[in-house]
Amino acid sequence: MTTHQGSCHCGAVKISYAAEIDGAMSCNCSHCRRKGYLLAFGPVEALSVEAEDGALSVYRFNKHVIDHHFCARCGCATHGVGVGPGGVKMAAVNVRCIPAIDLDALTITKVDGASY
Repeated sequence: MTTHQGSCHCGAVKISYAAEIDGAMSCNCSHCRRKGYLLAFGPVEALSVEAEDGALSVYRFNKHVIDHHFCARCGCATHGVGVGPGGVKMAAVNVRCIPAIDLDALTITKVDGASY
């Protein structure tokens, strides 16, 4: 299993994600479209986060069921946490925040979140 290291732009929020990433989701909802997210989903236990004091902020919208985490200093959105199908807690990692990942090598699945 691969452990991926990533961060926000300024480095105040660091993520570690212990899972294989071979694809990501591109959603066209109002939030994801504006931010340009490419999200890989997996168990929340695979994600660990280190943040400097006061650096990690949370944004919730629509049904307020997903915690979208971002750096309060540089604004970069690193990950989200919510409940997936079947009631299982899930992590969504913004693969754009993991420099070692070749984005062009990923299989991108488009999701029509704007219709929900």
